[in-house]
Amino acid sequence: MPYENKWFQKQNNHWDNATKFIYKIDAWNDLLTEIKSARLQNNFDEEPFFYYAVNRWYNFWSAMATEQIFTSMPGFAPNPKPLEDHYDFRWLGERFDLKTSVFPKRYLEGSEDRYAFAKANKRHLISWFYQHQSAGQRHHLNNRIFLVCHAKDGSHYKLKAEIEKIRPIIQNYCTTKTPANTIKFELEAGKETLADIIWIEG
Repeated sequence: MPYENKWFQKQNNHWDNATKFIYKIDAWNDLLTEIKSARLQNNFDEEPFFYYAVNRWYNFWSAMATEQIFTSMPGFAPNPKPLEDHYDFRWLGERFDLKTSVFPKRYLEGSEDRYAFAKANKRHLISWFYQHQSAGQRHHLNNRIFLVCHAKDGSHYKLKAEIEKIRPIIQNYCTTKTPANTIKFELEAGKETLADIIWIEG
């Protein structure tokens, strides 16, 4: 089955648990073998489960590569216990999550110049992300850097894997910004949340 960017199933804990193998497999053929085994074991429909697993695998490994760019920069440190303390890295001491996202279809759906508006109004798009993106097993109000991919031809998801394009953009961001330059939110009473967007365009 060829890989395309399709989702048949909303993300949920049951399917997440059935696809935990994606964290340990970095070879495509091994992934296909494990997908088939898990599908038969759980009696899932073939196409929805295939794309669920493959999309999670693609997102995870592209995110890992991106995270390593951040943690190679001065002032950044990886989380030594990611399974216990739910954040991706420290930036000058502040804990941050990293979220790589394609530009969302549902953001201001039906409006013209959605992308231009988002670029001019980062706060608005960040608020939308916090309201609409799944929290999964992490608290969705944590400090967060959003890497937002936007391709003119609509194939936003492909940009996630273009690490050599992403690398200098992140490096420039890390050398010119600090947490003090991010956007501050009060998403819950008494708690300040720091967030920002880095645009990846193609």
